[in-house]
Amino acid sequence: MDLVLPAPPLPSLAVAGSQARFPLRRIYCIGRNYAEHAREMGAEVERARPMFFMKPADAVVTDGADVPWPSATSDLHHEVEMVVALREGGRDIPLARALDCVYGYGVGLDLTRRDLQAAAKAKAHPWDAAKGFDASAPVSAIHPVDAVGHPRDLSLSLEVNGAQRQRASTGDMIFDVAAIIHELSRLWRLAPGDLVFTGTPAGVAALARGDRFRATLGDFAVLEGQIV
Repeated sequence: MDLVLPAPPLPSLAVAGSQARFPLRRIYCIGRNYAEHAREMGAEVERARPMFFMKPADAVVTDGADVPWPSATSDLHHEVEMVVALREGGRDIPLARALDCVYGYGVGLDLTRRDLQAAAKAKAHPWDAAKGFDASAPVSAIHPVDAVGHPRDLSLSLEVNGAQRQRASTGDMIFDVAAIIHELSRLWRLAPGDLVFTGTPAGVAALARGDRFRATLGDFAVLEGQIV
């Protein structure tokens, strides 16, 4: 196939224990999936239907690279999350089959231009500019299910400059991994290469240039980097 322009690079993530990489198709995110975080943001705890948004696949920051300070904000916030990488997809995926779609797990940051989000909320506007900006999704290497299984009730933690900011258990999620995949597949056809951010616990706060962060999921996934 002839293209009128060179094809853009395919975003990808490292895979623990392998030289091969995980190719990215889409990034889905769920909002307010930890009750205490919903409360700290002044939102109701919604258990009937999850709330989703998306980031572009090329928003990922990989392999411990520095995270550039984004434009148009003076209030950049961290949100640490368990990340799920999909090897299969489909529509209307049954709960009982949802975990079969998972290739592996990692840890990431859903970086948020909080001032832009607050302005959008005040006018009932979409959150795209607050969530889907360049370099808004630092992510660790993906750890395959064959090596780590399907983690339940794992510690999810974030330190900034050596001080703990967020810590919770993935068992506290309102919608677990299977439920998230099931609900996403009712709205979009999921596919191999999709990435799912599964929500952040309480403790979100501002970052500054020069801050160093260390995010962990259980005892296997680690994400380290610096805001520059």
